[in-house]
Amino acid sequence: MLPTWCYFLWNLKVPVSRCPRSRGSFTAAFPREKSLRAFDFDANPNVDPATVNTLATCEWVKKSEPLCLIGDSGTGKSHLLIALGTEAAMQGFRVRYALATKLVNELVEAADEKQLSKTIARYGRVDLLCIDELGYMELDRRGAELLFQVLTEREEKNSVAIASNESFSGWTKTFTDPRLCAAIVDRLTFNGAIIQTGTESYRLAHTKALAEQTAAD
Repeated sequence: MLPTWCYFLWNLKVPVSRCPRSRGSFTAAFPREKSLRAFDFDANPNVDPATVNTLATCEWVKKSEPLCLIGDSGTGKSHLLIALGTEAAMQGFRVRYALATKLVNELVEAADEKQLSKTIARYGRVDLLCIDELGYMELDRRGAELLFQVLTEREEKNSVAIASNESFSGWTKTFTDPRLCAAIVDRLTFNGAIIQTGTESYRLAHTKALAEQTAAD
């Protein structure tokens, strides 16, 4: 476990280069703290604890393999994405978290400022790139092509983990060019792990249960 002061600096998104078991700066920039210990496997039987425990060893990161977390809103995919990214960072891997739309916007701005190569190289260097909320918004062809360049830069060299609310068959809503969509799916699934978190929101179920309990009291 990292000491308390490391978590404090991490929450401030400050590099923590002196933390134990850290090869570099802890610059994941996670939006909130999530752990595997806090994940409620009983509430979501779609997620196999044994599979997640295996992923927590980060062998897949060592082997530069991808991970896809697919499921509806409230099923725990972002929780798992952040928690597994945290595990990797705690084991000394360089990790970066980004929302899909923000990443694409950054790439577009970099291209406009003629800084695209540097930006792609920067994202290419981290051991694990966690991309959240892929599929929530449609990307134009330019944005999709820029994201594809990042994935190509990392292919079989460094890991990518994504969380998406759309099944692969629905990714044409995000990547409207069918050939480009197929290529991106190929990059994100080859030799990788896929976890389906299901369609029933346990977050909503938990809220309803609390409301019913309050009403009963």
